[in-house]
Amino acid sequence: MEWIYIMLKSISLFILVWASAKLLGKKNINRLTPFSFMGYIVIAVTAVLITLNFINIISGIIVLAIWIILPVLLDFFAIKSKTFHQLLNGKETILIKHGKIMEENLMPLRMTGEDLLAELRSKNIFNLAEIEYAVMETNGEINAYLKSDKKTITPHDLGKKVAPQAEPQTVIMDGNILDESLASLGFNRQWMESQLENMGITLENVFIGQVDSSGDLFLDLFDDAIELAQPKVKEMLYANLEKSQADLSTFATETEDTKAKAMFSKNADDLDNLLNKLRPYLLH
Repeated sequence: MEWIYIMLKSISLFILVWASAKLLGKKNINRLTPFSFMGYIVIAVTAVLITLNFINIISGIIVLAIWIILPVLLDFFAIKSKTFHQLLNGKETILIKHGKIMEENLMPLRMTGEDLLAELRSKNIFNLAEIEYAVMETNGEINAYLKSDKKTITPHDLGKKVAPQAEPQTVIMDGNILDESLASLGFNRQWMESQLENMGITLENVFIGQVDSSGDLFLDLFDDAIELAQPKVKEMLYANLEKSQADLSTFATETEDTKAKAMFSKNADDLDNLLNKLRPYLLH
């Protein structure tokens, strides 16, 4: 029957197109070059035409093979040669240089001043006076570099140390504990269950749970009416160390034993020095 033939052919082409996309590599659709975008369109249209019998299946497969193999080869040569890469994908275009718009570069791009302003607004840049340099990449995306006095101040600019941040791990999803994610952080199911018990939360009421590199647990509940205090492991650790330092100082003041006073004073000073070093890492 014809419909069975069409169905089988469609499934075969689906698998072929899926394999083609995997072969062409992972690419963000928003960052495709015009050539790559056309290649995907040709592959998709050719697959549809083959399915609907508008072109012969053998001819269609030849067309698909060419549009799959050639882009892969061209990408390979582009990786090996900068000149070939520029020939294939073009070069980036400078739009703003030293704070001045390069009007002569806007014309070949068929871009107006309004178009440039709209693209900059999409980057949360509303004032041209803040921009030192802006460039259009080969995929059409515009990136801007702000003037030094307009940049956001970072801890590095202030000479402050901050704790390194790793990607949080999702440990609960739709009320289910993800044991693999927990294990990657050095925790287990028993730890998670004890945390939920201490917070008075049932596992079934947790939509998403994440643990960051500091061990802080963040929970989003199905029941949004419940106000949930999120624990702060680093702050609690710092507070305990600070209390221990204060206790040691008190012991040194109150004791009349000379050796004990010296021991308590030394340990209090050592702990105070440790707190000064840990403060950037344990306090946000």
